[in-house]
Amino acid sequence: MDKPVIAQPKPCLITLKAGRTYHWCSCGRSARQPYCDGSHAGTGFEPTRYVATQDGDEVLFCGCKHTKTPPFCDGAHTNLPGGSPLEDAFSEANRAVPLIADKAAGRTQLNGNCYVMSPEQAQWATRGPLRYCTVVNGELGALYQTQFLLETSGAMTEAVGFENRHVILFVAAGSGTVTISGRPFSVRATDGVYIRPHEAFALSADAGSSLRVYVLACPLAQIRWFAKMPDSFDGQFPQRVVSVDAAQRTGMGPRYFQILVDKKIGSTMITQFIGHIPKSKAAPHRHLYEEAIIVLSGEGCMWTEDRKANVRAGDVIFLPRKQIHSLQSTTDEGMDVVGVIYPGDNPSINYY
Repeated sequence: MDKPVIAQPKPCLITLKAGRTYHWCSCGRSARQPYCDGSHAGTGFEPTRYVATQDGDEVLFCGCKHTKTPPFCDGAHTNLPGGSPLEDAFSEANRAVPLIADKAAGRTQLNGNCYVMSPEQAQWATRGPLRYCTVVNGELGALYQTQFLLETSGAMTEAVGFENRHVILFVAAGSGTVTISGRPFSVRATDGVYIRPHEAFALSADAGSSLRVYVLACPLAQIRWFAKMPDSFDGQFPQRVVSVDAAQRTGMGPRYFQILVDKKIGSTMITQFIGHIPKSKAAPHRHLYEEAIIVLSGEGCMWTEDRKANVRAGDVIFLPRKQIHSLQSTTDEGMDVVGVIYPGDNPSINYY
């Protein structure tokens, strides 16, 4: 054998027991997936040995056998036959799913703690030239992340920070400057920006422009205001702005994404990506990470177990860890989104 057999085009959810040794099948021939049963004999493949260190950890062992991070799934199944299944949104079962239109403070509640937020209908506050509202926090069901939407069209705002938190910004509209603990960075729409723990930032819009910036802090945090910008820029991580680059796209079946902010520039807590969804409905699936998705363009529908809600450009979707869901794009041009995930660094890893 020069290639492994695709045992199944999806990973296996495993709850680990500390101290146990797991022998992951690498050839794909085992009848005890995802574990080895000796069927690799004579194939040139050998099982991967993994010893669990944490009791109760949930992991995804690769089922397609094409992962580059054995024994764990790396999303390789999404580009193999059957690995990115779609679903008919107009099937008899799906036509029976009710559309939820009721909003409370701009939020449409779906199953679990999943919701769709329309920020323009949220409660906004003003601080100098800055307007802001909350879109994700612990009170709304998040376990790991807090997210705000900030808007300014004037001079530099007060410095903003989150005590000892990793912070990621996404510039949704406009152009201007993000000053991070005294260091200025020019930014424009669709840029991702990373801010280290103990740093703070301020925004200023270019003349004639209005900056619209999503701010995410992880773990959960309260926003802090500084009368004076702290001089605490961490020079060990000089790169802070990542722009969209088509050459950096990763295919995921009919969809694609590009990582913006992740551990390559120092963000060890949260990962930010930007992606495109063609007109389609993905089959319902789950992730082992908590996720917040901002719809940048297009329209569609977010589905959970037995509810669905319309989504359009400007909406924010919050997805708890392990929440079953399906995001559908209904526009011919498709839908562009930006997302943040924790814990994890690969938005293509899912399970069914």
